[in-house]
Amino acid sequence: MKGKKLYKSTHDRKVCGVCGGIAEYFGVDSTFIRLLWVIFTLAGGSGIIAYIIAALIMSDDPGYIDMD
Repeated sequence: MKGKKLYKSTHDRKVCGVCGGIAEYFGVDSTFIRLLWVIFTLAGGSGIIAYIIAALIMSDDPGYIDMD
């Protein structure tokens, strides 16, 4: 059974690639995900803890090859 998997983005990253990976998974713009993350962070600080946990748990995208 082949399905979508959630990975940290290796090409759309600002810090660790968590928001870029979530945006790729759901097919939305990464700026939208980053704005939501900032709102959650400002609404009580839970966004920072969630980002750190996601950065530690999520693996990098294995299918990306850096051509730089």
